[in-house]
Amino acid sequence: MNEVLKIIKERQSSRVQYDPNRPISEENLRQILEAARWAPTGHNMQNYEIMVIDDKAILEKIREIKSRVLEVFLRDNYLHLSFSEDELKQKKMGILSTSFPPDWVDPTKFSQIAKESSPIPLNNSIRGSPTLLMVLYDPSKKAPALAVDVYGFISLGCLMENIWLAATELGINMQILSLSATVSVELELKQILEIPEPLKIAYTIRLGYPIMPAKSLRVRRNIEDFTHHNLYNQKRI
Repeated sequence: MNEVLKIIKERQSSRVQYDPNRPISEENLRQILEAARWAPTGHNMQNYEIMVIDDKAILEKIREIKSRVLEVFLRDNYLHLSFSEDELKQKKMGILSTSFPPDWVDPTKFSQIAKESSPIPLNNSIRGSPTLLMVLYDPSKKAPALAVDVYGFISLGCLMENIWLAATELGINMQILSLSATVSVELELKQILEIPEPLKIAYTIRLGYPIMPAKSLRVRRNIEDFTHHNLYNQKRI
């Protein structure tokens, strides 16, 4: 159990530049995909397909796709920011503002950025990753008697966690790119990768090894902060 908790605690989102000349080995990739294969899914639907993208020509096409920064993203993102390590330690949740460009953390500039900024290439997000894993799902497949496929989305989260823990155990860094699921970007990706309907992109994973290893401050609430004993807001004595 201690070893499992150790890997869970070591897992983190690595937003740094990866070395494009240091590929993920076939053996390590197979182990990551084996971990994915055993992710729990509602009704054992296995409601996913995974595209492994490591062809340099295809990666270059993906890097060239451009998208604009949305004001709603900037405002929602701002709510999760702390502006010092002390603030982050006190909140015990969220991320440091230093993870983003200075203009992205100034609310007075959000409207202007959204209206006037030039489209940003995906290369700014992929940042040298030699391998992408693109997770697809079929919205027509869902657990029985559910109008909204909550269990299907949870299953995709379980898949993500299995991949992340396996990558962490192997010393491979990882970050989730949600931008690939936005409407305009998804359309271009589906054309480049020949993804058929009705499949949709859930998220994209960048894998790799940092050029300059960096550890970010990681915080979590204490167990007592989020647990309730028998009745809501009743704590263990």
